[in-house]
Amino acid sequence: MTTALRTMATTLRLQLRFLLPLLAVLVLAAWVAVPILDRLQLRWFARDLDARGELVANALSDSLAEALRSGDRARLERLFGRTALDERMYAIGLCDRAGTVVGRSEAYPAALECTEARARVEAGRQRLEMFGGPLHISVHPLRGGVGELVLLHDLAFIEHRSQDSRRLLVLFLAGLGFVLALVTIGVAQLSFHGWVRGVRALLGRDGDAGNGNDIAAVLPPELEPLADDLRARLRDLEDEYRRSQGPEVAWTAERLRALLLTQLRGDQVICVSNREPLIHDRGADGGVLVKRPASGLVTAVEPVMQACSGTWIAHGSGSADRDMVDADDRVVVPGGQQDYWLRRIWLTEEEEKGYYYGFANEGLWPLCHVAHVRPVFRRSDWEAYKAVNQRFADAVVAEARSEDPIVLVQDYHLALVPAMVREKLPQATILTFWHIPWPNPESFGICPWRRELLRGMLGSTILGFHTRFHCRNFLETVDRYLEARIEHEHSIISVGRKETYVESYPISIAWPDETESAAWPAVAASREAVRARLGLPEDARIAVGVDRFDYTKGIIERINAVERLLEKHPEHLGRLAFVQVASPTRSELDEYHGFQDRVKALVARVNARFGREGWQPVHLLAEHHDHAQLIELYRAADACVVTSLHDGMNLVCKEFVAARDDERGVLVLSRFAGAARELHEALIVNPYDVEETADALHRAVTMSEPEQRERMASLRTNVAEFNVFRWAGRMLVDAGRWRLRARVEARLRRHRQR
Repeated sequence: MTTALRTMATTLRLQLRFLLPLLAVLVLAAWVAVPILDRLQLRWFARDLDARGELVANALSDSLAEALRSGDRARLERLFGRTALDERMYAIGLCDRAGTVVGRSEAYPAALECTEARARVEAGRQRLEMFGGPLHISVHPLRGGVGELVLLHDLAFIEHRSQDSRRLLVLFLAGLGFVLALVTIGVAQLSFHGWVRGVRALLGRDGDAGNGNDIAAVLPPELEPLADDLRARLRDLEDEYRRSQGPEVAWTAERLRALLLTQLRGDQVICVSNREPLIHDRGADGGVLVKRPASGLVTAVEPVMQACSGTWIAHGSGSADRDMVDADDRVVVPGGQQDYWLRRIWLTEEEEKGYYYGFANEGLWPLCHVAHVRPVFRRSDWEAYKAVNQRFADAVVAEARSEDPIVLVQDYHLALVPAMVREKLPQATILTFWHIPWPNPESFGICPWRRELLRGMLGSTILGFHTRFHCRNFLETVDRYLEARIEHEHSIISVGRKETYVESYPISIAWPDETESAAWPAVAASREAVRARLGLPEDARIAVGVDRFDYTKGIIERINAVERLLEKHPEHLGRLAFVQVASPTRSELDEYHGFQDRVKALVARVNARFGREGWQPVHLLAEHHDHAQLIELYRAADACVVTSLHDGMNLVCKEFVAARDDERGVLVLSRFAGAARELHEALIVNPYDVEETADALHRAVTMSEPEQRERMASLRTNVAEFNVFRWAGRMLVDAGRWRLRARVEARLRRHRQR
């Protein structure tokens, strides 16, 4: 209450600062305007009275001349009496040629001689004060030269009208002041909120405004010159604060294991995902090859499984997977300190086509990524998706050793699993993480089974997304399509008696330790190796892009930007090479196959236009690269370009930062990637704007080494601190808190029942 009153008082003071000068101006205007208006009105009415007097004199000239010649005073009095009946006429006097008053109306003052009246008119002193009020004198000669007519006009009506005019003027100024006050307050409020929003953007507190837009989308132009200085000052203050707090304990695999042992001791952890952490493939010689997929999901979750010796349930996709499992479709995965079990789920080719390629990747994937590809929803795909999700859920129930295990459900392939598990294990703590963006309610409404998907996800205890923007989209979607109670302040959704906590957990990578980084090739050696492999000159600048061959990654947009860069800056011809790694994926789908053809055609066109003997501007490497090959490419690059059209996080940019222990290289990052909310020192671009992206790429490859060092040092500090173990640790800490709360509530219920 006190805070609200203080806010109201502050707002009132700000508004008064605008209103008080305005009111002072209006009062001054009224004080100056009223006398001027009175003088103008008096002058206008005096001119009008003189004209009316001229008309009266002309009208009476003949009658008065005849009355004077005949000496008929009674006729004079009748003429004067009738004329004086006019409300504006006070008295009439008739002067002969000698200037003597020879006739007058009853009210004509005896002391006013003809000579005095004429003298007053000639001197401009036509106002005469009488006990009855002010009078206006006008003298008009009669036709025929028989004399003059002196008219005394009553000015009382002018005073009445002046009062009315003053009243109307004051009311007009008051009304004008009120309207201006409202307009001023409105403009002040809009300006104030605009400045506040801009300052919040500078402080990094409005980064989720809008549809993934960066700070430039909300920053007023007048604040732009202050942005860099303010951010630099904020970084200094943050550094000072951290130093004052002493060294912070970094999130590592060991700290994550310690957290599991202390806060979740004895609790079983079951992970569910479509992708498995270990693949057994049949080699050409008939032997079995063990592969670990290059997956951010596997990197993030595996330390948890190794720490708790849990069970990981996943789709067995390797050609030799069936040969390596026991009778329960389980195989031991060797870990660090402990092993964990991998339980494989088998899918037929038809099920994989409907569940994975169909509903998940032709339906949900384009639905959640605003990349202008129409989602496809088929009833048969939906039925396969439900059946496969039920099979995963049944496997979780079968693997559970207690009524309340911790279940980690990963990604959009398994949106129905949380509710299915909740139905069989109501005491379970279910953590679901959605690794891709969540769309706005209107876009999600395209899905015919939107309510079923939402109910499935709300079986979770904790539901995680990469950014607060995606969390808000989810809350609004539930509000639109389900009957639920939503506590926006605490991000809690209640359906019936079940609560789901919705929170953002930005995913990251495992920061390389000293042993791993020591095995990397030197930066100079990496650059020489890449230049030699691609046939580039020794002084060539290298920009890289690393993606799956997916239409959401903005590959076409960045190649267009490279083409525009070469048009605007021909000095890069023969000296700049853009290397695009595009790992083939989902080639069975027509949309992906067609997209790959479009990219290859575009690369061929750009190379034909700008290429020359011994050099071509774009190198498309449409093949899988292992981790060592990517590290070499990252370390050789002068710039890494990430131009996702819509992305949950995008870990390529963080891998590039982690690989640059020389603190060189520049990151060009799309504002539509979740990482843009964290990596502010990157060059943030709108990938749809070819000019902006081309200019950013030019700035990246020409940036001075001191600026590169400053930016990269800050980026590396951020990625090292907010690593994958912190991501997993935050979710598990929240899980432990919710489990403790549930157990306390259960004890209280049992106590009340007694």
